[in-house]
Amino acid sequence: MAMVLATTEANNRTAVPMVVDPSTAAADSLFSVGDLTVEFSAVKSSKTPAWSPPVDITVASPLEKGLYPLLMFLHGYMLSKDDYRKLLQHIASHGYIVVAPQSNVLFPCSQADITGAAATTNWLPTGLQYILPKGVKVDLEKLALSGHSRGGHAAFALALGHAETDLKFSALLGIDPVAGPGPETQIPPKILTNEPSSFALDMPVLVVGSGLGEKKRLPIFPACAPEGVNHAEFYYECKTPCYYFVVSDYGHMDMLDDDAAFLMKCLCAKGTDRDLMRRSIGGLVVAFLKACLEDDKDDLQAILGDPDIAPAKLNPVDHRI
Repeated sequence: MAMVLATTEANNRTAVPMVVDPSTAAADSLFSVGDLTVEFSAVKSSKTPAWSPPVDITVASPLEKGLYPLLMFLHGYMLSKDDYRKLLQHIASHGYIVVAPQSNVLFPCSQADITGAAATTNWLPTGLQYILPKGVKVDLEKLALSGHSRGGHAAFALALGHAETDLKFSALLGIDPVAGPGPETQIPPKILTNEPSSFALDMPVLVVGSGLGEKKRLPIFPACAPEGVNHAEFYYECKTPCYYFVVSDYGHMDMLDDDAAFLMKCLCAKGTDRDLMRRSIGGLVVAFLKACLEDDKDDLQAILGDPDIAPAKLNPVDHRI
């Protein structure tokens, strides 16, 4: 393993050499906003111009010229695509274009999320370039799909073929995915089978869970990410290769912006500093995308080897390759 030497001053004494693992240092930097400037573009669906998206979307893109991979992000139940701006900025600042379609927030069924995500995916080759900053181009050969909460369920359902897309996804990410109020009351389409490695997926998968998601905050309301239909079950049903991280001291809504979805956040158990949750998830997402879309596994392996480099506690941590 390569090493570099650094020095530190202690009480104005002679500098003491210390050993730094460059792979760990690089992974640690993923948990901060990257070096690229990010521009947000909110675009409404319309019949004109011809390149208008099929649903309202928000695009987070680097401003610097270049060719970038793309991540599709599906928001959660009773939430908006714009409730995640800090998380999406974190991801985009490391060299990714993020497209977040808006879905119907009122109905618990994922079908509208799936249909809208599929339509948006099919629109990407002809419409996205009109929205991106000058000199920024998208590499649709490097395309990943993700979602939070009900949006995580929709992302898995889309990847499993519950709607057709013209493009192929190369990686799948579930951010605290939830498939309904309980195992017997899954939202359609019902994708959880309670069988190990049952998902018929041909791509690597990352599942990130919240440790407090299955805990009730108010006795009269169910947990926001109930046991049996949450991150643990999704990971259980993944085939290899798959990766699993639980941000143990945070809740189901703690990756949202501080000023977003006040009512929904009040219903869910929560941690103390959401910035640590957002930065932890952002770094995990970037490390996974680098591994899957750019064949650079160093940062993901560094986090697996030392989860303590994340800002928030990660436990449990697992992977099957």
